Amino acid sequence: MRGWPRDHQGEESSVTTALRIATRGSALARAQTGLVAAALTEATGAEIEIVIITSEGDRSKESLASLGGTGVFASALREALVAGDCDLIVHSLKDLPTAPYPGLVIGAVPEREDARDALCTREGLTLDELPEGARVGTGSPRRVAQLLSLRPDLTIVDIRGNVDTRLGRLTDGDLDAVVLASAGLGRLGRLDAATELFALDLWPTAPGQGALAIETREGDSIPELLSIEHTPTRTAVLAERSVLAALEAGCAAPVGATATVHGDELRLSATVYQADGEAELGCERSAELLGDDHLVAELLGQAVAAQLLEDGAAELAPVGGAAANGGHGEDYWPGGSE
Repeated sequence: MRGWPRDHQGEESSVTTALRIATRGSALARAQTGLVAAALTEATGAEIEIVIITSEGDRSKESLASLGGTGVFASALREALVAGDCDLIVHSLKDLPTAPYPGLVIGAVPEREDARDALCTREGLTLDELPEGARVGTGSPRRVAQLLSLRPDLTIVDIRGNVDTRLGRLTDGDLDAVVLASAGLGRLGRLDAATELFALDLWPTAPGQGALAIETREGDSIPELLSIEHTPTRTAVLAERSVLAALEAGCAAPVGATATVHGDELRLSATVYQADGEAELGCERSAELLGDDHLVAELLGQAVAAQLLEDGAAELAPVGGAAANGGHGEDYWPGGSE
């Protein structure tokens, strides 16, 4: 029996109602929420109701930084959850601020999809094959730095918009290429648009990329979520996000991190880039999972961040004092973050 609705004494109601999942109205947000809803229904038979929420970030044409970072998209959903307008909300984990939100917890982290970035080009070219001076679109400081580190001759164009809008700029001839997340393309059935997928060991992506987070009210009992929880994914993304939190990295920080679980071993690597791509610092460590996976993940992330700061990451990029609570400014568009 779920913990919603509850009576005034905090006891669970005897009336079973549909699980209400709030989402933004974009194609990608709806697709992600639909995947979660389908998984819950398949595993538990739960009845699902989708609630559409519009945020200031969806309505505004202002830059992401001027709106206050990626947190502007999460805040409207969180307010709806706190107010009792829904029971669950679905986030792209890479765009969820690292600071906890009062009264809310991450109730489930489903199995992660492809964490890699994808290059989509007008003529089916790879990054190496793009002509000199090619115009490549992205709104992510990390991706800008990574592109320039490999191809300093490229012209980087700052863009926003949903997946179709960005891919449409290739068709229109405005851009030669765009960089998007493979997971987002896959969830929309658009992975055929990718001409190259960047290996994570050479091109680490945003902490949490490819994973979803299901947020709930603290204290609510929603046992259905156990059916979609994937412990190795939660452990890996917790380690990655712990790096980001310990670096105090905000939306202007080009930071990539990759964690994987192999048996009882958690491996984590993270890289901080100079904005122009001319320099970078990396650190890689591993730890044995001995029971308290969450604590190990947090401590490993903190250790990696401490090493990066000791090696001079704060001189390389805006970390170690930036506003971590605003999210990390990855290529977030009104339509989903991937």
